[in-house]
Amino acid sequence: MLQRLIADVKESTGHTLRLTSLALAAAAGLFVTTCFLCAAAFVAVLQRYGLIAACLAGAAIFFVVTLIAAISYMVRKRSLAKRMPRPTEAARSAAQSLLADPMLLASGLQLVRMIGVKRLIPILAVGGLALGLLARSQMTENAEPAE
Repeated sequence: MLQRLIADVKESTGHTLRLTSLALAAAAGLFVTTCFLCAAAFVAVLQRYGLIAACLAGAAIFFVVTLIAAISYMVRKRSLAKRMPRPTEAARSAAQSLLADPMLLASGLQLVRMIGVKRLIPILAVGGLALGLLARSQMTENAEPAE
């Protein structure tokens, strides 16, 4: 049970990390390309039409690039959400019944005896915070309506 939960967390973290690194690399390349294109367009429009028209053309180019990036990000996110299977009720109840497992409770009590209550309180606080953040993220994923 616990290994499956850890494997699911590793898999979702891996997907998120890959998607984030891909987005950062694309954003850096897009930024450099856009800077050079805008500089060239600005100089061309400045020589032909003047300063105000050149500034407006630069703003239009940045706006179009921003729209393209936002649309491609939303399409990628939506396609990834459609591919990822949603957790079923059986998987959720299995994860909840994991906390009621007598072996897990016994090993937890042994851990408390071994480490001590005073040292364990900060560890439990951090663990509770992480569990709360995980539960909140799962609740927000389940609350999004399907389109």
